[in-house]
Amino acid sequence: MQAAQFSRLGGPEVFEIVALPDPHPGPGQVRIAVRAVGISGTDVKLRSGSVDFGDPLPQMTGRDVAGVVDELGAGVTDVAVGDRVFGASDTGAAAEYALLTVRARIPEPLGFVDAAVLPAAVETATRALDRLDVQSGRVLFVNGASGGVGSTLVQLAVARGLRVIGAASAANQNYLRLLGAEPVVYGEGMLEQVRLLLAGAPVAAVDVAGNGVLPELIGLTGDVAAVLTLADFAGAEAYGVHFSSGSEDGHAFRSLETIGELIESGRFWLSVDKVFRLDDISEAHRLSEGRGVKGRLALIVGKTD
Repeated sequence: MQAAQFSRLGGPEVFEIVALPDPHPGPGQVRIAVRAVGISGTDVKLRSGSVDFGDPLPQMTGRDVAGVVDELGAGVTDVAVGDRVFGASDTGAAAEYALLTVRARIPEPLGFVDAAVLPAAVETATRALDRLDVQSGRVLFVNGASGGVGSTLVQLAVARGLRVIGAASAANQNYLRLLGAEPVVYGEGMLEQVRLLLAGAPVAAVDVAGNGVLPELIGLTGDVAAVLTLADFAGAEAYGVHFSSGSEDGHAFRSLETIGELIESGRFWLSVDKVFRLDDISEAHRLSEGRGVKGRLALIVGKTD
């Protein structure tokens, strides 16, 4: 099979398209013919070396994936060959085939590209909301609300009955309104904007951007336990803020089974900013590292009809 991999850490230029043996599923796994792959922040960090899960080089890339089941491992009864599924790949998903243990059927309204960008964003946002346990009618501030995880957080929080204030660039203010958030603009005066909207109401905060504002968020909420970060590990250690990860809080992949109800009722959608071919993965990662991506980026690997 054709696959994207990197043999050294570095910038987007380290990717190569190589020929690898076709994988086959073990017990509980399915193999899918990949149709589309979502690009997450973790993919970029692993390629650059800013995070290290201990996997040896060369490494494949991509975890969020959608495709068609074409081979079943022993004991699999939840899906059948020919089913459209999405989930988290056990191997790199930026390839012609991928193996999945965590999977769900694609909600009927969605195509492969729209489904492929969901898994990490939906799991991460659900995990953060579960950890903070903000009750219906309360206020949540999302720092970094226009990207894939931020957009998902906003909508899932609104679906839970929360009032959401979201921070993004000036260009993305209307986008946040469409998602159901009250927008504020990044930069000087951001927290003052939030305080004016709060008018004294208590608030919890999720930091998605990781741009060094944890002390300010602690001051905003008045309680370090009401702040959670998904992106600032060093800041979390320095200020006693909880850094949420799957290993720390437990994965929330059950959300892949339940997100379909929100999608089908029109209460959730995740913008796909741009789509690339597998051969253009370096360009996709380069764009992902920049600012201003609205929603998620995706790769097309096979037919998407």
